Amino acid sequence: MGLGLGIPFHSLLSGCSKADGKDQFNGFKTFSFELLQKWCDGMIRMQINNPSDLSVHGLIKCPADEVIHARCQDAVYPMFYMAKMTGDNKYLEAGINVFEWADRNVSLPDGSWTNDLNPKSWNGTTVFGAIALAETLKHHADLLDQERYFLWRNRLKEAADFIYRKFPKIDVTNVNYGGTNIYALHLVGELLEQPRYIQRSKELAVEIKSYFTQPNGLLFGEIKPSANKTSAKGLPGVDLGYNVEETLNALVLYAYEVQDEELLSLLEKSLNSHLQFMMPDGGWDNSWGTRMFKWTYWGSRTCDGIHPAFSMMAGRNPAFGTAVIRNTELLDRCTSDGLLHGGMHYTSHGIKPCLHHTFTHAKSLAFMLDNWSDLPELSTNTPLPREIASGVNYFEELDVALISRGKWRATVSAYDAEYYHKKDFRQATGSSLSALYHSKIGLICAASLAVYKRMEPLNQQEAPGADIALTPRIETNADGDWYTNLFDLESSFATEDNDQHVAVTATVQLKNEQRKRVAVTAADFNIDYQFTADHLKITAATEQKINQQTALVLPIISPNDEIVEQPSPGVLIIKKPEGQLRISANVPVNIRETEKNRTFNMVPGVEAVPLDLFFDAEKGQIEVKMEVI
Repeated sequence: MGLGLGIPFHSLLSGCSKADGKDQFNGFKTFSFELLQKWCDGMIRMQINNPSDLSVHGLIKCPADEVIHARCQDAVYPMFYMAKMTGDNKYLEAGINVFEWADRNVSLPDGSWTNDLNPKSWNGTTVFGAIALAETLKHHADLLDQERYFLWRNRLKEAADFIYRKFPKIDVTNVNYGGTNIYALHLVGELLEQPRYIQRSKELAVEIKSYFTQPNGLLFGEIKPSANKTSAKGLPGVDLGYNVEETLNALVLYAYEVQDEELLSLLEKSLNSHLQFMMPDGGWDNSWGTRMFKWTYWGSRTCDGIHPAFSMMAGRNPAFGTAVIRNTELLDRCTSDGLLHGGMHYTSHGIKPCLHHTFTHAKSLAFMLDNWSDLPELSTNTPLPREIASGVNYFEELDVALISRGKWRATVSAYDAEYYHKKDFRQATGSSLSALYHSKIGLICAASLAVYKRMEPLNQQEAPGADIALTPRIETNADGDWYTNLFDLESSFATEDNDQHVAVTATVQLKNEQRKRVAVTAADFNIDYQFTADHLKITAATEQKINQQTALVLPIISPNDEIVEQPSPGVLIIKKPEGQLRISANVPVNIRETEKNRTFNMVPGVEAVPLDLFFDAEKGQIEVKMEVI
């Protein structure tokens, strides 16, 4: 069933008492090292060794497609770390070759490296290459001969001069660049003894403090054309994946380096708020984020991973350590043949992994291991917030609610922020059930893009087969167009929490991608989600006349080796390793025909059984009950 043949780290320690934090800490270091070594070995297997052709010598090929990921030079840092720890020269050679491939083939006269071979392509990613090179020189310069050391040091100076000019303010582009530049300039400034870099980082650090939402302190600015743009509802652009796997890392590392207690306190609050969105198995619920088009269940496809920020801050909240361990376990389960795959069901559906995931996340592990002696003791003794949550946790700056009752965990999103005002890559909205999880059987529902589009063609793989959205929804087709609440940016919902249940009552409209309301059939619907300890009940209803075939669509996440049974038209059972999901309804439950027994969506990288429950034109109401038995 997908990936994940390894034994989870916490299972290895299941016999340890809560007091065995030291054992967990040491065991997790070994676990992380072995995962990093797997990744480095996997990348070396994909690396071209052809000294007679310097246009490719040292390049690490992507097995997923013909795209050349010029940022693969970031692998220099984890390769050098592994060379130091193992004494194996193959890692040193791999690190030197991949860095020098980039220096020969994607360097520009202004000091930048381009993101791909096209010299006119985006070069802002130089900030990440500069950090990788600086960390390599800071920790492992002794592995270089003197001539190469000074060449690399001078190349770092050129890159730092570029990012100094490129990002003079936080809002030059998305917040992840300006925010990461704070740490980059400080790191390089200290390493190369350049006071102007350090001064600029201080100025940007003051500016970044205004980029946190009220009241929850979520980092905002992942939106175009300006990081300060807000939506029609007045909501800022927030992306969980970019925040936890990239920008917050840089801010935490900078704040620790300069001992900025004001910033550290702000970041502690922000990490606590972001952590509310981690599922109990270490997956991130970014179903609603503005850059959700790059969401995979373990994080974001081209970011670095959560390890630096959450491990360094675990002394302030031990649950951060739990998050690091759980997420690393998930990364390991999504690793096959030495490469990190972009979702839980890549192998079961025959999808090849993109190289980008591995070389970025390898940096994150390398940093944590390189700084192990400075970390607080990491363990899973403190539960994640969503493990122990109960009731409703509403984020007003997102119009998103997290629901917890019994073993059910769910997210309902009416977030209307559009990442790009000219071209909306629609993440979960419309008061949709953007994520559904049960602690016994795991992830049940997860949003995808309403229509899979490649905002970043070099960083998003092509979709295999027919595009079937995974977000639960109401839909109809009229006049050759698709109408669904997934395009209703004006939807609203209310919540109720009492001892018996948590209820979410939503008012939605069916609209097309141009946000036009359907005119020839029922457009106004209510969706009611009721959670008890025993079940989830979904009721979808309209008082208007249904003139076109209209359905409640429930794609249920399930790898293709799970058995699906249908004892009667209105009952469907999916048998999972830890239990059975029983779905019953007052109308027939229809399994939509798919090409390969399951549909697959790149966001968030899972297989699913798409279920269609059609409205009866006379009743206009569908009732569905989900139970885990």
